[in-house]
Amino acid sequence: MKSTAVVFDRPKKLSLQALELPNIEAGQVEVAVQYSGISTGAERMLWDGSMSALPGMDYPLIPGFETFGQVVKAHKGAKLKEGDMVFVPGANCFSGVKSMYGGAASRLVVSDTQVLPVSDTLGTDAVLLALAATAYHAVSGGGTQEPFTPPDLIIGHGVMGRLLARLTIAAGCPAPTVWETQPEIAKGAQGYEVIRPEDDPRKDYQAIYDVNGDASVLDQLIQRIRPGGEVVLAGFYKHGLQFSYSPAFGREARIRVSAEWKRSDLLAVNQLVNSGQLSLKGLVTHVQAFHSANAAYETAFGDVSCLKMVLDWSAHA
Repeated sequence: MKSTAVVFDRPKKLSLQALELPNIEAGQVEVAVQYSGISTGAERMLWDGSMSALPGMDYPLIPGFETFGQVVKAHKGAKLKEGDMVFVPGANCFSGVKSMYGGAASRLVVSDTQVLPVSDTLGTDAVLLALAATAYHAVSGGGTQEPFTPPDLIIGHGVMGRLLARLTIAAGCPAPTVWETQPEIAKGAQGYEVIRPEDDPRKDYQAIYDVNGDASVLDQLIQRIRPGGEVVLAGFYKHGLQFSYSPAFGREARIRVSAEWKRSDLLAVNQLVNSGQLSLKGLVTHVQAFHSANAAYETAFGDVSCLKMVLDWSAHA
């Protein structure tokens, strides 16, 4: 059986290709994809070729780690059954192309332990679970240690910044301040304030979380923390980071890097969504059919009004 997949043939060049789908084996399921999200962090860098080389990375490659679909086949003994709705955080089921991260396709074969059963009412919002888990991980540390200090300042009001702010409030913590320089993106706050950096006089933040991925602001952020405060790098950075030592020394600043989410983070945010404590509403702003993938990627990376672009695979035969 063939599966239609988005393939980055080379930087800034993609195609839709019909690729052979393998037969399912023990512990695997076949998923008919309904929606897949386009990431403006790691996936953007795969698209434009600025991603630092990772093990096994090469073109052509299939992107996508934000996929929602339905189990249509389950191997005997699988934990999931036909009809289950699942979130798929990537796949590696095609030959002849690299999977980085392999989820942008009409059909996928994946391990039943890799996917996460989710509510069938989520629809396009389900693709946001990976970003929500990433935001959650920045504070939880994947459950391997005591939770970190939650943010009182968040840099960036994109999807990641909004989710981090919503999670902070859902945890019962004081509403954080959010910095955003683009008026269009500054809209849509829910229970917290979004302001421009130049309008914020504070220099006593305890924990500043940067989710913009802008390496140039580190010096500015260090100057906004109180002594012993922390700057958390929770974005994805194209360029090397550097900072002036003297201001950091004077504040005895801590700088922490937050990596990608763990399974425990994904389970936690799914529970928060199911219980109504975390809303994913209002974050998916654009949906396009999979056959318009070229236009969808251009919009996702070039239109400031596009918070989240989703490819719709539901009409695929």
